[in-house]
Amino acid sequence: MSQKPPKWMKVLDQTRCIGCHACTTACRSENEVPLGVTRTYVKAVEVGVFPQVRRNFQVTRCNMCEDAPCVNACPTQAMYQRDDGLVDFDKSICIGCKACIAACPYDAIFINPEDHSAEKCNFCSHRLDVGLEPACVVVCPVEAILVGDVNDPGSKVSELVNREPVTVRRPEKETRPKVFYRGAHAATLDPIAARRPDGDNFMWSQQLKGKGRVVSGHPSSWGNSSAAALLAYDVPHRAPWDWRVSLYTFTKSIAAGVYLVPLLLILTGFLSWRSDLFVWAAPLLALIFLAVTGGLLIWDLSHPARFYMIFTRPHWKSWLVRGAFLIAGYGAIVSIHLLSGMIGSESLRKAAAFLGLPLALMASVYTAYLFAQSKARDLWQSPLLAPHMAVQTLMAGAAVTLLAARALGAAGVDEPLGWLLGISTLVHLLFVAGETTLDHVTAHAHLAVWEMVRGRYSRFFWWGIAAASAGLAAPWFGLWVAPVALVGLLSHEHAYVQSAQAVPLA
Repeated sequence: MSQKPPKWMKVLDQTRCIGCHACTTACRSENEVPLGVTRTYVKAVEVGVFPQVRRNFQVTRCNMCEDAPCVNACPTQAMYQRDDGLVDFDKSICIGCKACIAACPYDAIFINPEDHSAEKCNFCSHRLDVGLEPACVVVCPVEAILVGDVNDPGSKVSELVNREPVTVRRPEKETRPKVFYRGAHAATLDPIAARRPDGDNFMWSQQLKGKGRVVSGHPSSWGNSSAAALLAYDVPHRAPWDWRVSLYTFTKSIAAGVYLVPLLLILTGFLSWRSDLFVWAAPLLALIFLAVTGGLLIWDLSHPARFYMIFTRPHWKSWLVRGAFLIAGYGAIVSIHLLSGMIGSESLRKAAAFLGLPLALMASVYTAYLFAQSKARDLWQSPLLAPHMAVQTLMAGAAVTLLAARALGAAGVDEPLGWLLGISTLVHLLFVAGETTLDHVTAHAHLAVWEMVRGRYSRFFWWGIAAASAGLAAPWFGLWVAPVALVGLLSHEHAYVQSAQAVPLA
C-alpha cells in the first residue's frame, strides 16, 4: 500500500456500463437525495442510423477537480477541498448564492429543495472515511465504477489510468478532474454533440423544457456534430441565476453611473461642485439603486438570512466576496458624500468624490470578473466584458442623470448628457454587434449567442437592441428617449445573462 495520504480518483468504464441506473438509485438512497435532483445519473445517446444504431451511456457526476472552480467561487468556503483531494461541502455555511453551480463546467451541483443548500456527489466521503467504498461502486452489477488511491500504483484504478486509454470531460477547462472515462463515446462526453429529440419526450421520460431548465444536446435547428447522434435520456438542470441577476446587473449600472456621470460633468467644466444635481441627487440616487441591488442579491440567495456570512467568513478568491466589499465601500463613500451636503462641507464632498470615482468604476465592472469566474459559461469569458460593462454604466448613468437634471431644473447639462448618452449607446451597440457577429472560439459560446439572437431569448435581445437604439437620438431628444434606452439596456442584460446559462454542460 502507498505510504502517502490517499488521493482518491474514480474510473467509469463505459465499455461495461449497461445503463441500469443502479448507481443513481443507490446514491439517492445512501445520501437521502430528494426527488427532482440527483447527484449522479446515467445519460444515454443513440449513435447511428437504424438498423445500425447503438445506445451509448455516460455516468454523470462531480469530477472532483484538482483545481475546482466551485471552491474558488464559493464566498464562504461551503465548498472546500479536503486533504485527500475530495471536493466536499458544508451545508451549515452555504448561503445558497449558486456561484458554485455557475462555476462548475460539469453541471454537477444543485440546490437541495428540502434544505436549500448546495450539494453534489462527494464520492460518499463518509463511507471512504471508515474504509467502505461509495454506494455506487458497491451496487454496480458489472463493476463499471471503480474508486481508488492515485498514490497506490497497485490499485486497479491506477493501473487503468496509467495503462489504458482514458479521457476526461472538458479538459479545455483546465480543472484537472479526477474522474476518468474508459470507452466513452464522444457524443456522450460532449454535452452539445447530440441532437435533442423533437417533441417533449425522451425514451421513457419528459424533457421538462422551459422555466429555466436546460437539457443536454442541441436543438434541431443548430448542429454541432456530423455524427448521427440522438439524445435518448438526460436529466434537466436549472439555470442557476434567474431574472433577479439580470436585473441586478442593470440596477448596479445605474447605482455606479449616477455618481460617475455627474463627476465627469464636473471634471469637464459643465457642472459645479455646489450643484444640487451633484450635492444631493447623485448620492441619493446612488444609494437608492445600491439598496435595490443589494436587495436583489439577497433575494436571490437560497438562504437569505445567512447573507452576513459573506462579511463574517469571506473567501477572498471569490469575486462575490470582493464585489460585496466593493459595493459596501462604495455605499459608505456615497453616504459620506450625502452627509457632506447636510453639514455643508465642500472639502468633505471633494474628498468623498476622490475616493468615490474609482470605487464607482470598480463597482460597475467587477461583475465581469464574477461572471468570468463561472468557468462553465463560455460566453462570459470575453476580455471585452469589463469595458462593455463600463460603457453600459455610462449609458445608464447618463440616462438617469438626464431625467434627474430636468426634474431639478439644472442648467447647462442637457446637451453634454445627451451627447454622452448618444455616444455610450453607439459604443454599446458596437460591442453587441461584435459579440454577435464575430466567430467564437468555442461551440458553447456559439450556441449561447444563437440562443440569444435566434433562440429562446431572441425577443428580449431584439427588443433590447431596438429600444437601446433610441439613445442614439439623445443629443436632440434626450429627455424623451432616455427611458426607452434604459428599457432597452435592461432587456439586453436579461438576454445576455440568461442565454449564457442556456447552454447544457452535462
